[in-house]
Amino acid sequence: MAAGIIYLMRFGPAKARFRRACLFAGLIACLWMASPAFAQKRYDTARDVNERIRSLSSAFQGRGTDYMIGAGDLLKVDVFDVPDLSREVRVNESGFISLPLIPVKIRVSGLTSFQLEEKLAELLQVNGLVRNPQVVVFVKEQRSQPITIIGSVRAPRVIQAVRPMSLLEVLSEAGGISEDAGSVVIVTRQAAPPSQSAGPEAEKPASQAFTIQLKDLLETGDPQFNIPIYGGDTVSVPRGGIIYVAGAVERPGGFVMASDSEEMTTLKAVALAQGLKWSAKAGETVIIRRDPATGKNQEIDVPLGKIMSRKAPDMALLANDILFVPDSTGKKVLRKMSDAATGITSGLIIVRAGR
Repeated sequence: MAAGIIYLMRFGPAKARFRRACLFAGLIACLWMASPAFAQKRYDTARDVNERIRSLSSAFQGRGTDYMIGAGDLLKVDVFDVPDLSREVRVNESGFISLPLIPVKIRVSGLTSFQLEEKLAELLQVNGLVRNPQVVVFVKEQRSQPITIIGSVRAPRVIQAVRPMSLLEVLSEAGGISEDAGSVVIVTRQAAPPSQSAGPEAEKPASQAFTIQLKDLLETGDPQFNIPIYGGDTVSVPRGGIIYVAGAVERPGGFVMASDSEEMTTLKAVALAQGLKWSAKAGETVIIRRDPATGKNQEIDVPLGKIMSRKAPDMALLANDILFVPDSTGKKVLRKMSDAATGITSGLIIVRAGR
């Protein structure tokens, strides 16, 4: 901020210089305090966010109920002293199993192992097969409760919900978010299928989608945001675009936007980078942007000095743009900037600037 004031005070009479300096200082302060980097300064990087996710998720582990058996699960049923009735059986798509000597199919979907043990013992006794049955049921393979985790997470995967899990636990299972993750998490849940009595013409139920702000989830851990995740849910972390600011700024880095479509401008980017250094050549600033058609980098001149003094309109930045502000010794480097674009960003810290 101080560097920006010094830069502006080079122009015009003393009073005009002072007014411009105060105006710019106020503008930078407002942008910085309103910026996501200021609001989320406790979780600046993906590493900060992931440490918070692990910390909060551990508080919710072990709070679930017993696993509910579902379609596709492989069960091992042991009946004490009756080896002919002991076997492994797969739950069919309708949630039923069949056992020898029991005349009806047994609905097991939605039951816990303990509940199924009681149900089988009752059936064996009612059908006169075993006088005092002792039944043990073990879920050998769990395939009925998949939770799919996709998007900008460190380890996209499918896990089995052995119990109701919280959103924080699911994100932790995926290793947390990636550096390019946006600011929201989307949970997609399939609605319950229509009952068989509804007939074949019944409309297929629409899925539900819940959008959770990552900031709310991290700061509170409140159940309102840390919602339960069930088998069949899909958890997606959309990618957010990254804007890189390098050169003669106080805090060079990559700044993650809320999403690829979020509007970012040169003035916002400079504010996130905490202003220019005193040696900055604002008038020689360039945007380095990769042409999607040719794959080559192009340089776009930015009249940053005029933009700061309100003599030129602000310019929009796109995801993966590099805003480079040279200093007094950077003129020779500037001409070779396109060839060195990858090297510019390789050592920069990625800061979470999404809302």
